[in-house]
Amino acid sequence: MTDQPRRHFLRAAATVAGAGTALSMFPPAIRRALAIPANNVTGSIKDVEHVVMVMFENRSFNNYFGTMRGVRGFGDRFTIPLAGNLSVWEQKDKDGNIVLPYRLDESRGNAQRVKGTPHQWRDSQDAWDGGRMNEWARHKTPVAMSYFGEQEVTFQHALADAFTLCDAYHCGIHTGTIANRLFYWTGTNGPTGAGVAVLNNEFNDPNMGPSTDGYTWTTYAERLEASGVSWKVYQNMPDNYGCNEMMAFRQFRRANELAPPNRRVSSDRKVVSPAYDPAIDDAGNPLYKGIGNTMPDGGLLGSLREDVQNNRLPAVSWIIPPETYSEHPGPSSPVQGGWYVQELLDALTANPEVWSKTVLLVNYDENDGYFDHIPSPSAPSLNPDGTPAGKTTLPDSDVAFERFTHPNPPGTTKQPQPDGGVYGPGPRVPMHVISPWSRGGWVASQTFDHTSVLQFLETRFGVKEPNISAYRRAVCGDLTSAFNFKTPNAEALPVLAGRQSRAEADARRTAQQALPQIPVPSNQVLPQQAAGTRPSRALPYVLHTSARAQADARQVQLLFANGGTAGAVFHVYDKLHLDVLPKRYMVEAGKTLDDVWVPQSVDGGRYDLWVLGPNGYHRHFRGEIAASAGASVAVPEIQVCYDPAGAAVSVKVANSGGAACEVSIRALAYRTDGPWVLSVAPGSVVEQGWSVADSGQWYDFEVSVAGSETFYRRFAGRVETGRDAVSDPAMGMQA
Repeated sequence: MTDQPRRHFLRAAATVAGAGTALSMFPPAIRRALAIPANNVTGSIKDVEHVVMVMFENRSFNNYFGTMRGVRGFGDRFTIPLAGNLSVWEQKDKDGNIVLPYRLDESRGNAQRVKGTPHQWRDSQDAWDGGRMNEWARHKTPVAMSYFGEQEVTFQHALADAFTLCDAYHCGIHTGTIANRLFYWTGTNGPTGAGVAVLNNEFNDPNMGPSTDGYTWTTYAERLEASGVSWKVYQNMPDNYGCNEMMAFRQFRRANELAPPNRRVSSDRKVVSPAYDPAIDDAGNPLYKGIGNTMPDGGLLGSLREDVQNNRLPAVSWIIPPETYSEHPGPSSPVQGGWYVQELLDALTANPEVWSKTVLLVNYDENDGYFDHIPSPSAPSLNPDGTPAGKTTLPDSDVAFERFTHPNPPGTTKQPQPDGGVYGPGPRVPMHVISPWSRGGWVASQTFDHTSVLQFLETRFGVKEPNISAYRRAVCGDLTSAFNFKTPNAEALPVLAGRQSRAEADARRTAQQALPQIPVPSNQVLPQQAAGTRPSRALPYVLHTSARAQADARQVQLLFANGGTAGAVFHVYDKLHLDVLPKRYMVEAGKTLDDVWVPQSVDGGRYDLWVLGPNGYHRHFRGEIAASAGASVAVPEIQVCYDPAGAAVSVKVANSGGAACEVSIRALAYRTDGPWVLSVAPGSVVEQGWSVADSGQWYDFEVSVAGSETFYRRFAGRVETGRDAVSDPAMGMQA
């Protein structure tokens, strides 16, 4: 470190030291990480010199954080509507019984060692059901509806309160481990890499297979190697639980075959492979560090500690936890995964200079079968006649990479046959962004998925991953919105509690294992999310949806506009026909899209359209298309406008009919004044606006027309001003 950066570092350290009282209640691993200031030389992502990634197993976002304050959890007010007047929280099992989300309370039984659920391609597609999501407990078993409280996942909640939690981070694909990890390691499950598709688990045995078998497309580690960016996979052989996807690729298997016979990774999972030695193993064989025994202490991070202490930490590191600490239901538990992250933080912060330049990304490969309520921002599903249920602004050739129409990879035996199903992104999973640039208990609500991790590496190191599809790039951000690179050491630090030893974590798991499984409770009640807000990062969304009832054509036109800097998916549910596939509209940044809705003959011209978008964005359009508007009929419609500079929202009411109308606007949350009544003459436009500065930029209004029992509009969401704000203050209130 030169003198100037060192002086900068010491000044920042002194500033953070003043926040010591605020840090005193956190576990020591978190407290130490919070107390080390960020390297802040350029005020940009270039200050990051190391990115460390660890992917745990099989948890949905609701499963861990549905009850947490200030995130989009069980208190979400705008959710998917289900047929039969059910809410998305009321899921049917195989016998047609309703199962609500229920807590895995470890004081009542074995919460830490709960059984896993089905999570392969077919059952995942059936549970998601093209976005209808009405039989999750049937296809994933009732256990899918279980969740943990803070008591069961204390360390994970502490991490979220200390750093940044992403509440719109999705797994890569609607299926299990391997296909999702392929998105994480390579940006694709095959279609953009080799023109094939991986759906179910295969080639993931910890045994090292021959180079004549396996996947063939290029991994991101190879791209880093070719660009001269240092990298390493930290794992124990044989105990990597099959979670290192490098071992499934022929080129990495070939690297093992190129090693001297006494240096090769064993093909017997009972045999501990030789410890990795870069002086021997890297020479002329640079991919070996992706599959070697780089953590020979059983995967307990000893070699990582040495690299950190000796300033040898690579620019990019992948960490593979051993089976017992993977958090996978069955062999592991949440408490043991929490202990592993604690130890990882201890290792990284043992050298403060290294931690000041490090980003740690902690995520989960897929949701197992655990329920999550947020609609996945997937490409449009295909109707029975093969037409898409929705549209995108991308050419059809790009969207084709998101549907299962591709053949199986050569040599595979466990893959299903192509069925046209949509790959993803899949359900939400937890993602912690832990670094000196993301301290403070923030929530980041931009849409992300597993390709976002690679996009972050692209942004920092300039190494492109061409396997990432155009659809993923349009919809899923690069994680930079979760950070404050400009002034990281000026942000307030948070407060909280707990630490445990490895023995304590293991003992808690053992004690839980001796207890019976927790049954679905007989007296079911909806879960409660903790009240309150948390600081929320600014988002790149400026989204609009409006509706125009066209009497002559007997149809409703929906118009979508995206004035932001990131693409977005709008989900449209026909509440009169919830058996029909919901339509999804993906609109790239700066573009528009429109479609028409033709009411079915049985509806008598009535329509009822429910629109959901990112971070609580909601529009509701209900009404009736008259057989003939006539010269003496009012035809009102609304347009929602934003004033980012003034933190305001307004509605323009236009009347294209031949008679005047009286429009009433009522606040449904955030305000106690109103209603506002507007008289709108034929052919005129009347505007009403409100400041949203006092509500954290959130708004929620409904619009009705005097004398009309059918016309109804509702608009809710957050006005993005380019400045950070707070999470939804109305989370958990009656919708």
